[in-house]
Amino acid sequence: MLKNFIQNFKIPVKFHLLFWGILFVFNVIRFGSLNQDYWYSINSNIVTLSLEIIFTYYTIYFLIERFIVTKKYVHFFVFFSFSLAIFYFIRTGLIYLLVTKDIWPEKIGSEPFTFDHIAEVSIGTIYIVAFAATIKLTYEWLLEKKQNEELQKIQLQTELSFLKTQIQPHFFFNTLNNLYALVINKSPNAPDVVLKLSEIMQYILYEVKEPKVSLLKAINYIYSYLELEKLRYGDQVKSDIEIVGNIDDVEIPPLLFLPFIENCFKHGKINDHIKVDIRFEIQDNFLFFTVINNFENIDNNNSNQGIGIENVKRRLQLLYGENASLTTKINKNKFKVLLKLPIE
Repeated sequence: MLKNFIQNFKIPVKFHLLFWGILFVFNVIRFGSLNQDYWYSINSNIVTLSLEIIFTYYTIYFLIERFIVTKKYVHFFVFFSFSLAIFYFIRTGLIYLLVTKDIWPEKIGSEPFTFDHIAEVSIGTIYIVAFAATIKLTYEWLLEKKQNEELQKIQLQTELSFLKTQIQPHFFFNTLNNLYALVINKSPNAPDVVLKLSEIMQYILYEVKEPKVSLLKAINYIYSYLELEKLRYGDQVKSDIEIVGNIDDVEIPPLLFLPFIENCFKHGKINDHIKVDIRFEIQDNFLFFTVINNFENIDNNNSNQGIGIENVKRRLQLLYGENASLTTKINKNKFKVLLKLPIE
């Protein structure tokens, strides 16, 4: 039973011992200095503190949890008052039997069972209970806050991991369909497609496990993806990548850009021609990523939106909040994506 009671402590036992040890030393010095009788003060506080420990834990771990937590405030007041009265009688009796016949030597001329003595003992006991309860509630609040923060962090990491893995089957499904079409048509480009696809697979399957990847490496895989699509479409594809600023030490979350590039080929064909212009620019501690592709604007709807882009939007929100932005714009037969990211 004692073991189960100790296990209910959220505050480590060593801190309980430290609290009562400090309180004991403080009271011994405090009351012993009143009449310079420290031996009496030691004996008196051994009895008093032992009872106060029992009464404090009884109040905090039984009365408060049973009545205050369940909002039975009248019951708590009745039980607490009755328990405090019992505590007073037991304390006074034990001091008389075990320590001294002079129940209250700290205050000359005062007698036990008077209003002054009852008030002095009760207020002192309530003060200790309140102080201990405050420490307990504060510690538990801080502990719960830390646990909630850790839970939110775990949930954030879990959702980000899910969003990253969601991109993988989406990308491979589309690419394998393209490879299937080349194989059916017995295209000589099929082996090269497999080779380029294996390069991108290395990036998607392994390097995305890291929270950040090199921007230069991400751009290289975009180039590989463009080459993959050129193997599929041949001279129908025209692409250009422009880099402005120093990107050597820039790191970004993985798989942010490929969904936009993929959508250029999924939706961006006019008269069997695909034109993709990509720009990376470093300016004022921000990375500006721009993609412009042609597409057939049939109903003026943003038809370039897909699962991949929605995925990126959610990841940006989780990672950067309002510090990042993603905007899309349609101008005649051109679709423009502008992504703004803070960089360290």
